[in-house]
Amino acid sequence: MINKTILLLVSVFFLILPDINLQQTSVSGKDLMFYTNSAGRIRKVKSDRQWDIKRNQILDAMQMVMGRLPGTEAKVPADMVILTEERVGDIRRLRITFASGQNDRIPAYLLIPGDLKNPVPGILCLHQTTDIGKGEPAGLGGNPDLHYALELAARGFVTLAPDYPGFGEYDCNPYEYGYVSATMKGIWNHMVAVDLLQSLPEVDPHRIGCIGHSLGGHNTLFLAAFDERIKVAVTSCGFTSFSKYYGGDLTGWSHEGYMPLIAEKYEENPEKMPFDFPEVLAAIAPRALFINAPVNDSNFEISGVFDCYNTAKPVYRFLSAEARIKMKNPVTHHTFPSEIRKEAYEFIELNLRPDG
Repeated sequence: MINKTILLLVSVFFLILPDINLQQTSVSGKDLMFYTNSAGRIRKVKSDRQWDIKRNQILDAMQMVMGRLPGTEAKVPADMVILTEERVGDIRRLRITFASGQNDRIPAYLLIPGDLKNPVPGILCLHQTTDIGKGEPAGLGGNPDLHYALELAARGFVTLAPDYPGFGEYDCNPYEYGYVSATMKGIWNHMVAVDLLQSLPEVDPHRIGCIGHSLGGHNTLFLAAFDERIKVAVTSCGFTSFSKYYGGDLTGWSHEGYMPLIAEKYEENPEKMPFDFPEVLAAIAPRALFINAPVNDSNFEISGVFDCYNTAKPVYRFLSAEARIKMKNPVTHHTFPSEIRKEAYEFIELNLRPDG
């Protein structure tokens, strides 16, 4: 009787042991290749269908912090209005507004190369934290290393640079529109901007990318995670792991310009956060992702960037897309140097080829 009891206990132990180990692996964040099935049990991802389940669970976790992504019922016609137009060489630079919702219009610059014979890729260009907002990527001031909307237009892309809420000409309070974070308002605005790009006769609607630095760098990641129309994303100085962001102090992420629930619900504690940047990177797979992460970036600590990159890369490998994720680490500070921008632009061109 004793031997049978012991045998039964050992059998039960080994039956539940895999789930115990998987739970520990999932919580650690060191292996993203696990998902929770419909029975609430944690299982290894072994198929594309199971990865889709895992990806949706990542997006759900992000929305726990950002608020829910609005549904299609929130969409309104873009109703683009051209305010001014000027020429920069052969490029038409249009100052425009377009609708994001009822009584909500987003100021932006639309740059269109001259003499287009066929539709070309469209690139959404998101600005950093700067008072002039969209003006910087459009080439109207600020840091010349961040004029990527103008530079990409010179390479033959149609580019769109919108203002983020509270920057440039966009005096918008997301919370008055019912959002619980400016981050989710930004994601929604940027999805509407993709709608606008796709509607333009100069743009191939199946070849859309996004690029951004700093504030624009993580907003590029957030958009690409939620919007699969983004076929290539370029993030410059955009992230590190929450635990290594200023030693785990998430104050910078929790103000009204980002996600207040980080403070109100998660106590600015990285260990309580339901998502981190490895999951955001993985949610973009298998689509193309280029990362500029300078070694001496004081905003986004480099070892935390490597933690995120190395955690997400097995997902790309599993989806046979390892060549579509690339990281460069220039020995510089919080900037986007010309040689790295050139590589990023070539990466965009490679991954938005007509046969890509």
